[in-house]
Amino acid sequence: MDFFTGQESLTAIQWVLRAIVGFFFLVLSAKIMGQRSISQLRFLDFVIALLLGNIIAHPLSDEGLGLGGSMITMTVLVILYLAGVFLSLRWIPLRKIFDPSPMPLIENGEINYKNLTKARISIDLLLSELRKEKTEDIQKVALALWEPGGSISIFLYPQHQPITHSNSTSAIQPFNFPKTIIKERKIDYNELSKLGKDEQWLMQKIKTTGNVLVDDVLLATIDNSDKIKIFLYK
Repeated sequence: MDFFTGQESLTAIQWVLRAIVGFFFLVLSAKIMGQRSISQLRFLDFVIALLLGNIIAHPLSDEGLGLGGSMITMTVLVILYLAGVFLSLRWIPLRKIFDPSPMPLIENGEINYKNLTKARISIDLLLSELRKEKTEDIQKVALALWEPGGSISIFLYPQHQPITHSNSTSAIQPFNFPKTIIKERKIDYNELSKLGKDEQWLMQKIKTTGNVLVDDVLLATIDNSDKIKIFLYK
């Protein structure tokens, strides 16, 4: 185990052993953190990826540094990462820090330059993302959202969407983006206010869908025709 501690020099075999230990420890750490850290590089994931990569890189390239200290530090960081993820699932204020709400960049064919500045992206990048979606005209876009993971979700007006079997024989419907009004038992009063509704209206609307309480609701959305879809905890 001499390769594990700091040495004046290491043999080729010891360097190989360090690389093997470092590799499998990183694989184990990634497995413990879960698929989220791989598929969605969000704010917290980006921070932990930078830290882990930097910590393990030094003992793998400097024989004077031992692996033990780096592995202990990485273990603590993985535990903190998992604690942050689980706390953000249960504590909404913390979730808003780690996973902020999507930010509209284009609404009704108009660019929201203020939000472009907040997202720190340029017009050129926005146009590039539109070209990837085969969209050359901003005015064809009903809504474009800057997602927490750094991607842009683009929704075209129905008349500019590709023809599919489901819409080839039906009349074109106006663009309809559902708004979230209840999430995890919490009513979004800000969204209700934007829609010109209040809590009393919402309660009456929920009653018409069945004997449902707000505490039973995992997610509730409303469309442009005031139709509510409710998803309950199971």
